[in-house]
Amino acid sequence: MRSIDVAERRARLAVRHRLAAANRSDQVAEIVRSMVVLHATDPATVFLSVGSRSNTLTPADVEQSLYADRTLLRMLAMRRTMFIAPLDLVPVLQASCADALAHKQRRAYRKFIEQSGAVEGDVASWLDDVETETHDALLARGAATGAQLSKDVPRLRTQVDPAPGKSYSRPTNITTWVLVTLGCEGRIVRGRPNGSWASSQYTWEPIESWLPQGVPLMPAEQARTELLRQWLHAFGPAPITDLKWWTGWGLGEVRKALTDLDVVEVDLDGVTGLLLADDVEPVAAPEPWAALLPCLDPTPMGWQSRDWYLGPHAPALFDTNGNIGPTIWWNGRIVGGWAQRSDGEIVYRLLEDVGADALALIEAEAARTAEWFGDVRAIPRFRTPLQRELTA
Repeated sequence: MRSIDVAERRARLAVRHRLAAANRSDQVAEIVRSMVVLHATDPATVFLSVGSRSNTLTPADVEQSLYADRTLLRMLAMRRTMFIAPLDLVPVLQASCADALAHKQRRAYRKFIEQSGAVEGDVASWLDDVETETHDALLARGAATGAQLSKDVPRLRTQVDPAPGKSYSRPTNITTWVLVTLGCEGRIVRGRPNGSWASSQYTWEPIESWLPQGVPLMPAEQARTELLRQWLHAFGPAPITDLKWWTGWGLGEVRKALTDLDVVEVDLDGVTGLLLADDVEPVAAPEPWAALLPCLDPTPMGWQSRDWYLGPHAPALFDTNGNIGPTIWWNGRIVGGWAQRSDGEIVYRLLEDVGADALALIEAEAARTAEWFGDVRAIPRFRTPLQRELTA
């Protein structure tokens, strides 16, 4: 069994994730493919993740890829998390993750509607009709907000109490439920937001705006295998528990998908990891590098077992729900965190001594990050202890 130590894992991370200066790219789609997908729960993450891996790209270039060229698409997938994906990966994500999520969401919402008594008769058929009417309304408009669609489709304003008799429950209309379900089913897509690139006030568009024939069908088993192949190329080697965590699948589903992949076991300092059989050659360490990565960047969120790059810094850098905040990296490990103040200043704190050479590169990355933001002020969706301290 080949042994891969922490130093080589960090070298692979630097090269595969385009964080070392020599491996940066000035093609948005190429950067996204390097990471399989980009986290998009916080809208600013997408743009900052691209900026940290490029030399000349700007937020306008990311918007061009998303909303003009439409080579990227925003969708819910693994662990019911929002991601940005290349179009050619959409069928893989749809079949391996989103279809099951759509079924789960639809079943839950149907149950709420049935329990509320807000709809007479067959709720499943009624919900089918509302979804079809909503999709048709969106096709007619081209793009719309939820409020606009609820005017076109009055049944979207149906009020449902999801937890009758509970003190915390509040009646709500079903607009968001229907739109989320349609999104999971691959029938509609979150489009350009109102406001800056850091805004989360999205409009909705029909999937036909990106894929005129809709999302191509793909067998779920084949999709799961392909998703694991891409993840192992970008994030391997790793224990099987990391694959299970990242995908959100059961261990049995992961093991079954792996049977169609040619993988080998490797030793990760006493823990068994998996690696693609054609990817066992050593990866040389790049020149020293530094990076400022945003909250929920796909690199720190790529593994469940993080000691080899996170060290003892989790309490300062994670919120109580397991979301990581902005991080500072030096040669493949996290050494601090950063934040943007209300006046736009980028401030940071190192959590360990890194030396003068590292500090110079970190300062340069902080200046690049400030330039990327420009006049935009991003409101963090997930506040971590260190981030709160830096912006107090």
